[in-house]
Amino acid sequence: MEKINYIKAVIITVFGGIGSFFVKMIGGWTPDLTTLLILMGLDFGMGLLIAAIWKKSGKSKTGALNSVSSWKGLCRKGITLTIVLIAYRLDLTLKVDYIRTAVILAFLVNELISIVENAGIMGIPLPRVLIKAIDVLKEKSSTEGE
Repeated sequence: MEKINYIKAVIITVFGGIGSFFVKMIGGWTPDLTTLLILMGLDFGMGLLIAAIWKKSGKSKTGALNSVSSWKGLCRKGITLTIVLIAYRLDLTLKVDYIRTAVILAFLVNELISIVENAGIMGIPLPRVLIKAIDVLKEKSSTEGE
């Protein structure tokens, strides 16, 4: 039993160290980062629910749960955090303190839109003003990408 507790303590210490290092690398634990991580988790969880229960996922042919789609979603979330890391490093390089925050806010908007879309797929009635705001944001982002 003592050996199991030792192994558990080592694993927890290793993961804690890696997590602390990563958080330090992306500029520390701040309320905006906490909010982003919460919204990322909610979006991912809602995506799993849509696929598993409603079977309406646009990520697979059948609309059902798909491990490849889940993995791609997690990879996208990881790349999002990598871009936050890059933004923080740019802040340090340019001796400013707004790039990371701006990037996090942009990703927050993206996650919010995705969560609202997921709620719509689940059949949760959405206020018209919210739907119109999302349409405006989508239109703006598609015309800026051209």
